[in-house]
Amino acid sequence: MAKAIVVAAPSSGSGKTLVTLGLLRALRNAGHRVASAKVGPDYIDPRFHEAATGRPCFNLDPWAMPPELIRGLVADLTRDIDVLVIEGVMGLFDGPQGAAGSTADLAALLGLPVVLVVDARHQSQSVAALVHGFSTFRQDVPVAGVILNRVASARHESILRGALGNSVLGALRQDDSLKLPSRHLGLVQAEENQDLEAFIESAALAVARETNLDRFLTIAAQVPDESVIRDSLPPLAQRIAVARDTAFAFAYPHLLEGWRRAGAEILPFSPLADEAPAPEADAVFLPGGYPELHAGRLAANAAFLNGLRAAKGLVYGECGGFMVLGDALIDAEGVRHAMAGLLPLTTSFAARKLHLGYRQLQPLSGAPWAGQLRGHEFHYSTIAAEGAAERLFEAKDAAGNALPPMGLRRGPVMGSYAHIIARAP
Repeated sequence: MAKAIVVAAPSSGSGKTLVTLGLLRALRNAGHRVASAKVGPDYIDPRFHEAATGRPCFNLDPWAMPPELIRGLVADLTRDIDVLVIEGVMGLFDGPQGAAGSTADLAALLGLPVVLVVDARHQSQSVAALVHGFSTFRQDVPVAGVILNRVASARHESILRGALGNSVLGALRQDDSLKLPSRHLGLVQAEENQDLEAFIESAALAVARETNLDRFLTIAAQVPDESVIRDSLPPLAQRIAVARDTAFAFAYPHLLEGWRRAGAEILPFSPLADEAPAPEADAVFLPGGYPELHAGRLAANAAFLNGLRAAKGLVYGECGGFMVLGDALIDAEGVRHAMAGLLPLTTSFAARKLHLGYRQLQPLSGAPWAGQLRGHEFHYSTIAAEGAAERLFEAKDAAGNALPPMGLRRGPVMGSYAHIIARAP
């Protein structure tokens, strides 16, 4: 039976991803079979995890996913490994207001202990009060140990360890080289980072040197070996052409894996390489990503755009994919780039506005799925113009407040800014 542990923090920016990547690779280098998961809807961190482990990483989202789906994904991840490391999201107890969805909720659901990563830059003895508060806030969420990050010196470490005692699993020194580049939606994608392997090995060296890996394995809890019935979203069709490159990288692995389990064939293609969707595909899926960074190149890729226009069956786009299905995309410099023209939509990155949050979605007539869905919205682009078309979803935020209807549909072509995660729990 595999063991599992959750890596969390008091707040975002504490160093969870750095510690997680270092721990994953350090365990792998020590000969352990290790896999990972990421709490919440994040697309980018899981690809870094995969680079560290060489294995798939799934999102586990207690707000958006039914418990049986979460347990099923954990069962998949732990089938042939020794230890599963789950990276949390934001602060340990942060999540949708008034609803389960935090890292703590995920740990409680799975009965897993938490390792707390504490940014020690501005901490001295008072760190003990911080850790005590997080350790006692919820009785169903055991904080099994602490990793101190960004420790300034040996004397600083001594003071912190004196305040916290045996709960300290390790102390990582401040190291400006252990920092990943970022852009407007988070970290620069793993496949774009040419120095990623060296970064992961440096992080692993720091974790292996400054922590006791055996203590992590002792603290980790066993994961039940159980057979779980999953409630995955059905595939869009039998043969699905899925855009996959640095412009269209935001496809949830659990969704694609669920489609494969249901017997669908996934046919990847690269719009940036001017590849058209496979002509035998019964549906086309354009995930989100960063099309705004490649708008000129996409606009010039005639084989890709003409292939989209000639596609048979359903054509579905999310966020960036939705933007590319429109008439035009205006980039950050105000330059207008012609897109596929399959939906009456012009989007603009010149007028930046953050749209962020979970979404409760009710599909309307012609949508790819029936029944209540859960999704997430995260983008800075705005809608500059819309024409006549059917709406795709009725929408609410995580708290149940009504939002304007989302998305557009014109015949078999449809899309929205929402990233669909799962059927509503």
